[in-house]
Amino acid sequence: MRFFDRCHIQRNHGGKAEEVGLPNRTMGFPRTYQPWPVLGIRRASVFLGTVAILALVACRSEKSVEAPFITFTKIPPAAQGGRERVGTISGTVSGVRPGQQIVIYAKSGPWWVQPWPEHPFISIKPDSTWSTETHLGYEYAALLVDGDYHPAPTIDVAPTMSGSVVTLKIVSGVGTLPDLPTVPLRFSGYDWNIRTTDSARGGLNNLFDADNVWTDQSGALHLRISNKPKAWTCAQLILARSLGYGTYNFVVRDTAHLDPAVVLSLHTHDPSAGDQHFREWDIELGRWGHTTSREDAQFGIQPFYVPGNLVRFTEPPGTLTYSMLWEPGRAVFKGFQGSSIHSGEQPFYEHTFTAGVPSPGQEHLEFMFYIVASEKEPRQTNTEVIIEKFEYLP
Repeated sequence: MRFFDRCHIQRNHGGKAEEVGLPNRTMGFPRTYQPWPVLGIRRASVFLGTVAILALVACRSEKSVEAPFITFTKIPPAAQGGRERVGTISGTVSGVRPGQQIVIYAKSGPWWVQPWPEHPFISIKPDSTWSTETHLGYEYAALLVDGDYHPAPTIDVAPTMSGSVVTLKIVSGVGTLPDLPTVPLRFSGYDWNIRTTDSARGGLNNLFDADNVWTDQSGALHLRISNKPKAWTCAQLILARSLGYGTYNFVVRDTAHLDPAVVLSLHTHDPSAGDQHFREWDIELGRWGHTTSREDAQFGIQPFYVPGNLVRFTEPPGTLTYSMLWEPGRAVFKGFQGSSIHSGEQPFYEHTFTAGVPSPGQEHLEFMFYIVASEKEPRQTNTEVIIEKFEYLP
């Protein structure tokens, strides 16, 4: 097909515009005359060709920048963690930039950075693979992070994309392991389980030993912190079933003598409910490592960092009865002197929470006697507390 059938141009002739007809041509015009439409088309062709080349180069360059992506090549089993319960987690990552590293979290109750808080970063090898030892959990999260990322030792909810987290991937554990070993115990008409492995609490990793929990001939429960050849060991007792809403009463012998570095905690805990702060409410007796503090007890609901979720007070010496009424949207804590609550008796301290009160789920009541980070080391003799009785009223 011809390029033009007829080309018309105008030129100024004696002050008048005059149309000039040109012969039918396929390509171009006589050498002596090149009208501007043809020159414009040629220039446009060169320009468009240049743009197309640049666009193609840009497209190829864009395709060459690979989006970051994490793949797991080995996933540990799904199980509750502990110092002795470890496995290997590994994988590959694409689209890595200089200075980026991998951070692993394992979910066992809360999410714990792996393998240890003081060693949270895993290097990526030249072949884009990574691998590390990890304590076991029910889920595992791998994060590709920039060099300015500061991982928290533990978080209540799953990691998310934000800030210096370039990409992440979360997987469930593959296969299962038996639950942690426990030792059964009967106390106050209920079945309990004694923890026998370690757990992080109070800023330290505590070792729990079944020898530190027992009942005497009167039925009272003894919890002990003892110094063994390997380390200081603590005590934890977990109710075998969930009780839910109701009144919880605890008769506790004198705890005013406790070393500042130890705490007795009476609380609920649901390890499957990290997004609901583990459905935890607490009665905790101790100074939390503060040697000069006069306040040696507290009532609270999680998370403690929310203003109004924690109240501290000073308990009197002698045997005390602590009572907690758990209702929808309300938690009433009271402390009484003596081993029983008489009608009309006034508590020495009480507090009611109406905001953030957890609802029941799979929480279990726990007694935990353990060591916390302190300005002073635990004393060199064994420490013991006695809970005379536990009572639950639906």
